[in-house]
Amino acid sequence: MGESLYLEIGSEEIPAGYIQPALDAMSMEMVRFLDEKRVSHGTPFVTGTPRRLALLIPDVAQEQESCTVEIIGPPRQVAFDQSGRPTKAAEGFARGQGVSIEEIQIRETPKGEYLCIAREEAGLPTKELLEKMLPDFVAHIPFPKSMRWGSLNVTFARPIHTLVALLGREVLNFQYGDVQSGNRSPGHRFMSPDWVTFSDYPTHVQELKRHYVILDMEERKRLIREGIETAAQSVGGRILEDEELLDEVTQLVEYPQPLVGEFEEKYLELPPELLITVIKKHQRYFAVTSENGNLLRYFVTVANTVPRDFQLVAAGNARVVRARLEDARFYYLEDQKTRLDERTEQLKGVVFHSKLGTSWQKMERFAALAGWLAGKLAPERKEAVQRAAYLCKADLVTGMVSEFPELQGVMGRTYARLEGEPEPIAQAIFEHYLPNRAGGPIPEGMEGAILSIADKMDTIVGCFGVGLVPTGTADPFALRRQTLGIIRIVLEKPFRISLSELVDQAMPLLASQMTEPRDAVKEGVLDFFRGRLQHYLTGQYEYPPDIVDASLAAGIDDLVDAVGRTHALASFKDRPDFESLAIAFKRVANIIKEPEKAPVTPDLLQGAAEQGLFAALRDTEGVVDGCLAQSDHAGALEAMARLKEFIDAFFDSVLVMDKDELIRRNRLALLTRIHEMFSAVADFRRIQTG
Repeated sequence: MGESLYLEIGSEEIPAGYIQPALDAMSMEMVRFLDEKRVSHGTPFVTGTPRRLALLIPDVAQEQESCTVEIIGPPRQVAFDQSGRPTKAAEGFARGQGVSIEEIQIRETPKGEYLCIAREEAGLPTKELLEKMLPDFVAHIPFPKSMRWGSLNVTFARPIHTLVALLGREVLNFQYGDVQSGNRSPGHRFMSPDWVTFSDYPTHVQELKRHYVILDMEERKRLIREGIETAAQSVGGRILEDEELLDEVTQLVEYPQPLVGEFEEKYLELPPELLITVIKKHQRYFAVTSENGNLLRYFVTVANTVPRDFQLVAAGNARVVRARLEDARFYYLEDQKTRLDERTEQLKGVVFHSKLGTSWQKMERFAALAGWLAGKLAPERKEAVQRAAYLCKADLVTGMVSEFPELQGVMGRTYARLEGEPEPIAQAIFEHYLPNRAGGPIPEGMEGAILSIADKMDTIVGCFGVGLVPTGTADPFALRRQTLGIIRIVLEKPFRISLSELVDQAMPLLASQMTEPRDAVKEGVLDFFRGRLQHYLTGQYEYPPDIVDASLAAGIDDLVDAVGRTHALASFKDRPDFESLAIAFKRVANIIKEPEKAPVTPDLLQGAAEQGLFAALRDTEGVVDGCLAQSDHAGALEAMARLKEFIDAFFDSVLVMDKDELIRRNRLALLTRIHEMFSAVADFRRIQTG
């Protein structure tokens, strides 16, 4: 049994959205380091508050495992002369490694025979390894933005005040900036700032709790959930469930204290979405509803301290909410004095991007693209789609959205309903922004789905067309999210459309703005989609990267078909005989350097193995073509698998590269035909086999 490794970084308040990604990165990087250094360990656990990030790894070995290191020297033909005597190269290698010539071994490598020395290396103490790496470890915890403080040349999300670092009970000594590691951290900054000395993790958690810090995030979340529900019940209501807000508030407090506030009845006349947004987005408060789901004039906030005067704090919260609601009420009434049609015209004066024109020009482009898509997918909805396209950006110039940008689409839908637009059009105005976050809902309506694809594709092609391509982690126009949004809509609806054709339709609409060559733009966009789809399949479905790579090599033009292929190939890999099948398919592909374009001439086929393979191929082609026409990729793979015995027999008894050119080319033509059939499903060369 090893010792527990505990690291706690104490700082000023870290933004809520920074905490979980930082904790995940800490866990992953520490595990990677320990594995790389051959230090055995248990399962990592992370937790945190706004003022501390904590990592615990149990059963960490006290030292590295010993290992044998092989040091490769010069090639054998350089190290020994023709008589087998060592040359100066061999002597120099032996002298440099502190061994005699007799201790040198010969190793066979992919490049040939080389001199080699095997040396046993004892493991170093884990404490020593950690102390060296921890300053760099802290420096490379990723945050969307980091800062410097004082005159120090170090960065972090917020200034660091304390570092707790222990292996068992022994302090890991290191320094970051002007902070020296130790074994203690402070309690709650206002309610109990006394120092808490670490002994072991369970005791530490309890001691911090005594000092008004709930270190465990799950416990803090549970306390908040129970507390806000109890608070809502005290005024005859219930909390409007909002897991996203609950997660955020959990990261905003160290010691949660729910409080009830209220506002005037008149504000309930505002649209519910508007009320909820003001309460949630600007104040991080929870809305309260009646049993039947109607909003009540109460809200619940979560303080980070236990107030001395609950009523005084609640009154202060109410004043803040009242001011925001009064602003919202004013803009809501003012906005209704101008119809959405008139506001759409105002988009002519709003710049979408300096290189891509105005918001009006963008609307015209994606409206045309949406019309084309509607003609393909739902001709009967085309008129509604184009009306929704004309109105969907109008709320960008309303007072409400100017004040509350997160309400774009929400207010457009609200105003469209007030103006009597049909519900599918009003809903499409809202839904065309979906999905607006990772894992968020996609549009339910056909109009919204078509409009969302068109709007996002215009942005993607437009950005590629003017050279605004994402690099590394920089993606200012959220092209990755928008690309994944299109992929999800197409897959979940599902829509059988050509991705290539969709890009082709978008590019002419951007002709006057594009500065990059059209062929390069199209290739770049399609490669970008391929990368996002690959990431989606390996992440969402946890398919092996080589399976996804092999499947997508057969094409992604029909996204639904590409994903169906991947599902089938991943299942096919579970067959006991998959490895031998893949090897057989690879043999065919590997022998073809250049595809033989000439047709197979049956009269030139010699012997039973060659003739049998050709006969089996013709039968299989018909079955495979029929399966692929119905997107039955599993059936196609099963049919192709039956060729294995014929392929093996062919390679066992036939010399492909015959001296007779006609026979050689005919055999290559036969293999080319087989390869082309395989390639319609996957590139088996990309699949890893033993």
